Amino acid sequence: MPLPVASGAFAALPAGRDVPRVLSIAGSDPSGGAGIQADLKSIAAHGGYGMAAITALTAQNTRGVQAVHVPPAAFLAQQLDAVSDDISIDAVKIGMLGDGEVIRTVRGWLEKVRPAVVVLDPVMVATSGDRLLQESAEAALRELLPLAHLITPNLPELAMLVGAAPAGNWDEALAQGRRLADATGATVLVKGGHLAGSDCPDALVNTAGLLGQDVVEVPGNRISTRNSHGTGCSLSSAMATVQARLGDWEASLRTVKPWLAGALENSGLLEVGQGNGPVHHFHHLRPALQEGGFAARLWAEAQQDLDDIYALDFIRGLATGDLAEKDFAYYLAQDALYLNGYSRVLARTSALAPSEAEQLFWAGSAQHCLEVETELHRSWLSTRPAQGGLGPVTKAYVDHLTAASASGSYAVLAAAVLPCFWLYAEVGEKLHAQFVASGEPDAHAYAAWLRTYADEAFAEATRRAVAIVDEEGRKASDHERAAMVTAFKQSCRLEVEFFDAPRLHA
Repeated sequence: MPLPVASGAFAALPAGRDVPRVLSIAGSDPSGGAGIQADLKSIAAHGGYGMAAITALTAQNTRGVQAVHVPPAAFLAQQLDAVSDDISIDAVKIGMLGDGEVIRTVRGWLEKVRPAVVVLDPVMVATSGDRLLQESAEAALRELLPLAHLITPNLPELAMLVGAAPAGNWDEALAQGRRLADATGATVLVKGGHLAGSDCPDALVNTAGLLGQDVVEVPGNRISTRNSHGTGCSLSSAMATVQARLGDWEASLRTVKPWLAGALENSGLLEVGQGNGPVHHFHHLRPALQEGGFAARLWAEAQQDLDDIYALDFIRGLATGDLAEKDFAYYLAQDALYLNGYSRVLARTSALAPSEAEQLFWAGSAQHCLEVETELHRSWLSTRPAQGGLGPVTKAYVDHLTAASASGSYAVLAAAVLPCFWLYAEVGEKLHAQFVASGEPDAHAYAAWLRTYADEAFAEATRRAVAIVDEEGRKASDHERAAMVTAFKQSCRLEVEFFDAPRLHA
């Protein structure tokens, strides 16, 4: 079943190829967060076919660069010729070049091949502060810039290229962008990521009349995360890929920028490294949501309930760690009671399942619920005062599931139990990402609880449950399919009320 993408990630325009062939000319990052590794992920995330010619080898991780080795430029020339002699290249992204001889080699190849799209990310200084370009090579780099169609420096690199101090505000940054555009004839992408404040704008600058106006600004909000390793690499390679398809720099930026914001926002899910971690290139993929399929219909039905969940004070307090302990204790107590009833319903789902594989899946899920309930009592609830009996929302939820069980329809029952997988996994994933991205996870009051949301086994179980319901919906009659939607929607609404129950109980 194909995986869908976030809205706007892949605009379908006939201007370029459906699958652009994109060559990254850059250094290698063995930790996978930057360089050609980030480029290839970014190209793939935007539907391109990625290739790579390696200019430099680095010893680095999320905490910094320890060493750089630049192979002979003659070998780079062989890599470039081998690719271009055989494969038509739709776009080129240029990153770390290392020294003057490497830069001159790339320049000679560009003058010979003349790719239709060239994006140059002038990698001079890493986010960690490590210098990645020899000072003696800066003159050669400036001679290479006019061969690029788009130049994507960060603010320190932009300042170095125009011989000025780093811009202290957005107006200064745009002025430096104009100077670089004047000097090169290229379009310059001025990025606001290094400026202070909650805003994070980007702007395309071209003074040769190649854009609708000299400066095209695209606003954005700053994403609070320490995980920005490879952001510049990922942005530039994404721009090269999308531009090869769309042929419009402004449209390309408006496509790439929301994707990159999501990659930063969801970076904590990766849990890679102890320093400046990488972005999540494939955050936009969702499980088992084939366009036009039954699961996609259910997911659309759940969106308002998800929005309502995220707006609850309980969820906001859980995310920040400011949630009152009495509210959390009540939630856990009700969760333990709910899981007891839910496990019985899952056992009934197993009994109705048409195949041994699905019987084992639901039975295993029922067993897991009982194990979680036992752990809740042992690790948290046993040390807190009693929180009372079955609450009205918990009773309503269990009664609803029991009624679905009594219907005798496997399809309806599977749809009814699905939100406790799907919505819980979705909310948990987002909470865990915010928790990790905060940079101070150990100080979080509910750190131990939020770490459980990163359980890949539960994520896989959710994907399996979605796939089962999707298949049952495909096979069902119109009447049974309508009953599945009704059961699913009621469970979604009860998920909202369950998260809000501590407030109502207070």
